[in-house]
Amino acid sequence: MNGHARGSRPSAPADAPATDGGISAAEGQHLATRAARAIGRALTGAPRDGRPPTSAALRRLGASFVTLHRDGELRGCIGTLAPVCPLYLDVTANALRAMRDPRLPPVTARDWPRLDVGVSVLGPLVPLPVTDLPALVATLRPGVDGLVITADGRQATFLPVVWDKLTDPAAFVGHLLAKGGWPAGRLPEGAVITRYTAPEFHDLSPRPPLT
Repeated sequence: MNGHARGSRPSAPADAPATDGGISAAEGQHLATRAARAIGRALTGAPRDGRPPTSAALRRLGASFVTLHRDGELRGCIGTLAPVCPLYLDVTANALRAMRDPRLPPVTARDWPRLDVGVSVLGPLVPLPVTDLPALVATLRPGVDGLVITADGRQATFLPVVWDKLTDPAAFVGHLLAKGGWPAGRLPEGAVITRYTAPEFHDLSPRPPLT
């Protein structure tokens, strides 16, 4: 599942309380660091670090998106919507997949010194009982909601950080419909709409070159 996000939002302080994703800011920072290290190891051919974290929250089943930027340009964004494996493993897998986002050229060692890594930890998917576009637009919480539209055997999502670029709810939904290949101006027949929260954590450049 490809997502669209950007990685410039500042991280919460390390001593902040648990986020809507059910983890603390320190745990989120650990995930972002782990994602960056997994990418660095993959670029150098080093073995993966399979050691589990000490945090029980990070060993529970979880879903995440990993977003990569270089100099503000998207270099990859891949994630999962449903928790199917421990969160720390999901983050590592998505980091490696984001390096080869099929929409973009693969991430290389040349990208590394200026590569920003963002990890979004998804909360539960919450169904929205709406059947038309105006009701959906009125229900959305700008800056808070991630959104999933499922219809016609297709699925499209925007992470909450997309609100940084699309601040108007109607534009947010319209661009998501376009992303899913549906006509603008109405919801697809029989569409299932869900929303979620997803705090984002970062491991930012600059970085020393890989050796």
